[in-house]
Amino acid sequence: MNLLWVLQPILVFFGNTINPLSKDNEPLAPGGSSGGSAAAIAADLCLGSTGTDTGGSIRQPASFCGVVGVKPTYGLCSRWGIAAFASSLDQAGVFSHNVEDASILLKTIAGFDQRDSTSANVDIPNYFANLNDDLNGKTVGIPKEYSIDGTPQEISQIWDDAIKVLEKKGVKIKNISLPHTKYALPTYYIIAPAEASSNLARYDGVKYGFRSTEINSLDEMYETTRAQGFGKEVKRRILIGTYVLSAGYYDAYYLKAQKVRKLIANDFNKALKECDFIVTPTAPSAAFPLNEKQNDPIKMYLNDVFTVPASLAGLPGISIPFGKDKNNLPLGIQILGKHFDEQQVFNVALSLERSYE
Repeated sequence: MNLLWVLQPILVFFGNTINPLSKDNEPLAPGGSSGGSAAAIAADLCLGSTGTDTGGSIRQPASFCGVVGVKPTYGLCSRWGIAAFASSLDQAGVFSHNVEDASILLKTIAGFDQRDSTSANVDIPNYFANLNDDLNGKTVGIPKEYSIDGTPQEISQIWDDAIKVLEKKGVKIKNISLPHTKYALPTYYIIAPAEASSNLARYDGVKYGFRSTEINSLDEMYETTRAQGFGKEVKRRILIGTYVLSAGYYDAYYLKAQKVRKLIANDFNKALKECDFIVTPTAPSAAFPLNEKQNDPIKMYLNDVFTVPASLAGLPGISIPFGKDKNNLPLGIQILGKHFDEQQVFNVALSLERSYE
């Protein structure tokens, strides 16, 4: 979840972004951190919007708001001008009402940028012109590790429904294993905060950004600026990141997490040699009441359980609406593909979207 600190002044003056699907007496969370972009689409304020996805910050809001959200392959879209949160994970992407619009938007923003050292110099196809919902003969991977105890029956049902639709379209179903997926969340919540603590160290009120006026010395300026300028969750992540990078803990936490990340990526690479794409739920629930999990960070972090693994592997993913829960709130299905194979991801999403409509 990135760019939370940017939203702090906005929250002070205008309050939280509210999910447009909320009922009058119960405001719902739009998902994060690019919830504003997803909410704008759901409220019909625009046809498309951009967002950033570090561990699910496009796909989760897309699921909560009932819109389409695309996280491209790491490096496909330039991050020039985006405030860095976790540099090895951050990726720009798009939101839209439908898959066709998303394919047009992604073609527009994708491409090599020499100002971004992580930008990949690859050819960008015309995703829209190449859309094809014929999946006959393709193979979909269904990871057994995503069948998590405690997952609501509604989530399992839409997953089953998506698999049945694909099977009817001539797609071969292959059960796959991603054995290191169970370590994805703890791995992510070591690597991302560590990189955030480093990236956000520059926001000290000296060169740019917020600066506190309640200062009498240089040290006080640093302290009060960062105390007032960052929200509680950002401070929590900075503290976690600083801890895991500190002397005596770097090898035990950060270095070990990087090794586990490689194992997670290897699992995906191996699985995607046996199948063309992977289908999973996007989130373990529909949108929940605003601030419901604010005081329980563990519950909040668990909402990323289905999106974080692909982020660690740098894979492209899309979330599309595919069913509703008992309260008539949208639920999302996630399609993951091979590196730089956004076209396949769009094709599968289009086929499922048309069957859902």
